Amino acid sequence: MMLTEKNFDVVGKMEAVSLEEMSAVSLMNRIDTKYLTTAAKLGLVLEDAYRAGYRICEIEGQRRLSYASVYYDTPDLQMFTAHRNGKKTRQKVRVRTYLVDGQTFLEIKRKNNRGRTKKKRIRIPSDSVMGFAAIPEASDFLRKQSCWGPDDISPETTTDFSRFTLVNPSMTERITMDMDVRFRNFRSGRETSLEDLVIIEIKQDGRMESQMRRILLDHRIFPYRMSKYCMAVTLTDPQARPGRFIEKVRYIEKLTGYKLYSRHND
Repeated sequence: MMLTEKNFDVVGKMEAVSLEEMSAVSLMNRIDTKYLTTAAKLGLVLEDAYRAGYRICEIEGQRRLSYASVYYDTPDLQMFTAHRNGKKTRQKVRVRTYLVDGQTFLEIKRKNNRGRTKKKRIRIPSDSVMGFAAIPEASDFLRKQSCWGPDDISPETTTDFSRFTLVNPSMTERITMDMDVRFRNFRSGRETSLEDLVIIEIKQDGRMESQMRRILLDHRIFPYRMSKYCMAVTLTDPQARPGRFIEKVRYIEKLTGYKLYSRHND
């Protein structure tokens, strides 16, 4: 289900916030809380966010922005496996392109045992998405910020989506709303999408009061942990052992009404 015209009307009414202003709430060291919902409920959340004074990021006149990410992993999927096994301290490596302006970044996301997410990134040429080993600055950055070197990892999946980004009136939290999520696996060649699913994430420096949290609760939308990368591997790599991620797939299927998974991804 795609967003309706009513949804877009609400987004158009919101006060815009520029990319420069957004830098004040970049939150590269933060606490993230994810929520899953449907496109229909997103419209109601956006209405309440508008009334609460939330502003929306606008770049080059666009408010619904598109992203393309390539996630890297080792041949034996060490990053996927660490998350699947519930390891508290873990890392992910990705190259993300902001399609509105073509800027591309090599990003390292680290989760510590206190639940904080720390993200480091370096800009790289847009033609280096599928390999950056020949770029000395990027290779050095990877070695310094992660457990791996450029020869240890390779592209595993793509994750494409569109996003609304909101900020609260006091500019202390950032809300991302991801939709039209699509996955493709480089090993298997398989593709899939998360029909009707919307992934909402509240990003804060700490667990402070959040009006968005109250809005979501009012609509019976509750916190739910989910990694887009791990879901991509679970749904598109029949050789991967999904473990506890199957429960998350079943939850999404129940929420959206769409069948996503069979053991062999037939």
